[in-house]
Amino acid sequence: MIVLLGTACKPEEFPGARERLKGPSTATSPARAEAGDETERTDSSAAEVHTRAEGEVLSTTPGAEKSSAPAATPVVPLGATPPVRGLWVLAEGSVRALDDPARIAPLLDRAERIGVTDLFVQVYRGGRAFYAAEPTVERAPSVATGSVDSLSILIRDAHARGMRVHGWVNVLSLSTRRDAKILTDLGRDAIHVDRRGRSLLDYPDFDLPEPDRQFYRMGTPGLYLDPAVPAVRARLVATFRDLVSRHPGLDGLHLDYIRHPDLLPFIPGSRFGVGLEFGYGAVSRARYREETGNPDPIEGAAAGVVRAPEAWDAWRRKQVTTLVEEIGAATRAARPGLMLTAAVIPYVERCYLSLAQDWPHWLETGALDRAIPMVYTLDDQLLRYQLEGYSGLTGADRIWPGLGVWLFASDPSRAVAQLQALRNLGFGGEVLFSDDAIEKAPALLEALAVRPARTPASASARPVAGTPVAAGR
Repeated sequence: MIVLLGTACKPEEFPGARERLKGPSTATSPARAEAGDETERTDSSAAEVHTRAEGEVLSTTPGAEKSSAPAATPVVPLGATPPVRGLWVLAEGSVRALDDPARIAPLLDRAERIGVTDLFVQVYRGGRAFYAAEPTVERAPSVATGSVDSLSILIRDAHARGMRVHGWVNVLSLSTRRDAKILTDLGRDAIHVDRRGRSLLDYPDFDLPEPDRQFYRMGTPGLYLDPAVPAVRARLVATFRDLVSRHPGLDGLHLDYIRHPDLLPFIPGSRFGVGLEFGYGAVSRARYREETGNPDPIEGAAAGVVRAPEAWDAWRRKQVTTLVEEIGAATRAARPGLMLTAAVIPYVERCYLSLAQDWPHWLETGALDRAIPMVYTLDDQLLRYQLEGYSGLTGADRIWPGLGVWLFASDPSRAVAQLQALRNLGFGGEVLFSDDAIEKAPALLEALAVRPARTPASASARPVAGTPVAAGR
């Protein structure tokens, strides 16, 4: 997960994201990256840049890498009472544990070494399932009919070691897969349309057409499904209900890319006559007119004007919230006690105004059990500001910050220092991105194998894997 100029993405979701930051002369085009995305993904997971959260290009701040480095951090052995420690496990990174059951034990060995309590295992990416899904769901090439169910093996073996397993699903992102089965089945209306009436399917190289490209860029290029389209919501809800039904041992469902596409620079809502945003498809606007009685937000309006912008923004925001609620209702019914979590952009106002991702509200209502803001940054002061800012939110006790330890493969002490800062603020959990980065950096693995010191009063007990987790607050 990278944080690009005001948004947070995972490096594997758009291979070449690191190269794009270097400028057009060295950028890897999305089309080329998709063709060779295994190599690009492998490289980017250890990249030493900081971009989206799903944010600013923080790593380019002069001297940020050196000036914010803290002094030696006190550490305690792994046996000290830890909070929840999660670990993101990629489906298509360099390890690919679900491709071969023989890779599961080494993954669990690493996780056990660094005290992981919760594994967030990517099982649905780019519209493809990395498990034996029902027939309407496209399977990844590695999941042949009749093949061994690696996910069930991983769940069983992780539980035997006292770890919980969450199925990590990229909900609305199709990556750069124009041939995704869900898109073939549902048609063009399933894909987001921008304010100027252009579908993401018509964006060259999955980024803005000219002349807009001179002024705006996609934070995380690719194709995104529009949650305002009922057929999209129905298909995704059915897919994830099937996932938890076929794998009743899953302890949680972890939602990622549960938001609108992000553009840079972003605009704080549709009331401004400049900038671009999404959700303007014909189906979306027709439903809005019918449900609210308001006129079409853009049809017949003056150039750059959106009618009733606050109402339009609230309606689009509600579509994402409704999808979260529907997924939660269906999957919790199929698997009582299932924990529903989401990887979210760490900038609360930006999420609310620009990305239709109102995750604080999801926590308030119990639609979401835990939020995992992706606070990936090289800037320790910014990290502190972000973490301290969450303390006033309703449900702050159910926030598990996600840290980009991959940024510190060459200086693991920085990762330990950021964990120390998180612990000092009393969060009940932390999630690390990612196993691939840790597997490739032995020094990082060793640094994470000892736990940062924390105040005993803020510690929480290690969860028992395989036991139900209460939904809601």
